[in-house]
Amino acid sequence: MSATENIYELLTTDDDARLCDEIGESACRETPSGFTFILISYFLTKLGDAIASPKTTLAWLTSALGTPAFVLGFLVPIRESGSMIPQLFIGSVIRQLEIRKWVWVAGSVGQFLAIGGIGLVALKLEGAAAGWAILALITVFSLARGFCSVAAKDVMGKTIPKPNRGQLIGWSASAAGLLTIGVGITLLLPLGDRLDRQTLAILLFFAASLWLAASLVYSQIREFSGETGGGRNAIGALKQLSLLWTDKPFLHFVITRALLMCSALSAPFYIALAQDARGSAIHVLGAFLAAAGMASLVSGPVWGRFADVSSKRVMIAAAVITAGIGIITFLVDKLLPGLGQSVWFLPLAYFILSVAHDGVRIGRKTYVVNLAPGNKRTDYVAISNSVIGVLLLLVGSVGALASVIGMSGVIVVLALMGLAGAIVGRSLPDN
Repeated sequence: MSATENIYELLTTDDDARLCDEIGESACRETPSGFTFILISYFLTKLGDAIASPKTTLAWLTSALGTPAFVLGFLVPIRESGSMIPQLFIGSVIRQLEIRKWVWVAGSVGQFLAIGGIGLVALKLEGAAAGWAILALITVFSLARGFCSVAAKDVMGKTIPKPNRGQLIGWSASAAGLLTIGVGITLLLPLGDRLDRQTLAILLFFAASLWLAASLVYSQIREFSGETGGGRNAIGALKQLSLLWTDKPFLHFVITRALLMCSALSAPFYIALAQDARGSAIHVLGAFLAAAGMASLVSGPVWGRFADVSSKRVMIAAAVITAGIGIITFLVDKLLPGLGQSVWFLPLAYFILSVAHDGVRIGRKTYVVNLAPGNKRTDYVAISNSVIGVLLLLVGSVGALASVIGMSGVIVVLALMGLAGAIVGRSLPDN
């Protein structure tokens, strides 16, 4: 057996690497190598994400360069929504391509150039000029990421059997978790307080190189020609939004996914609560990163296997966990402040939230890949991501309520949103 076949059999529950569902006999024979190449590519990009995170490294960099305060506030929204909102139009372009792995490769190269550019900014610019340059490069990075997001779902749908897609996403999440633990521990060490511009630039250049390496690995996937339906212009792309009211199962999924945004939106408020209680923001952040990494390490493969049985149930379970820990955190903050300010409570709560968030992410990715074949899958991914990108910006404004109801109040509002997501998700069709 080849090395890729050994890896495939080790990491999946498929006893026969030739048993495939919906992808064809030719693609079936290439499944072990495709699985391995995708896994390695995702591993490399997850490492890049951990090193060049807008919540840690880039936020630190903007402060070190003396950029305007608004730059810090826009890093995460631009990175997330900038990659999702344009996907409606990106998907329309990708529809005309029989082989789509090259879209992912090009997107990964774009991310390499953007992060490398930010490394140069760290060395050469300061103040407002540095801030605007970073925002521009984050926009480029985000757009390139959008191309990768749409193409990745299609390539996976064409090369990986339906029963093993969740496991692939789960193992990549687990590997990312191991790496994130390392990043968190680094921030807990004294070295983390001595990071200067030159060191940050080196880290960013290294992170950039990981996306370049990932593009080389991904290019080795053997992808067979798939369905095409021709590209669309902007008006044609917008017309595809009609799927939201003509395709009831898809609309149901989008509504459920929108409610499950609570798991991602809640995270900063747990950290803010801890900062209020413990201070020393960078060390607090290191503890939370380590907790998030441990959550992904231990929960990713479990959620992945569960998703291959029922991705719908994964989303429901993750929503219930998100709601439960949010309500508990609110009650502890209001009724037992001593417990809430202890060293261990909020990192533990964040660990549980991170476990739930991994379940949300793995469940909804697996669900949408399995929801439809061919170009319809491309439409589903592009439309849902574009809609969620807009909603993310809107719902993200819930943070403005913190001055009125407090951090824990925002957490419980988002927890109730997750509870609604669990209720709505119960009536999703199985796939």
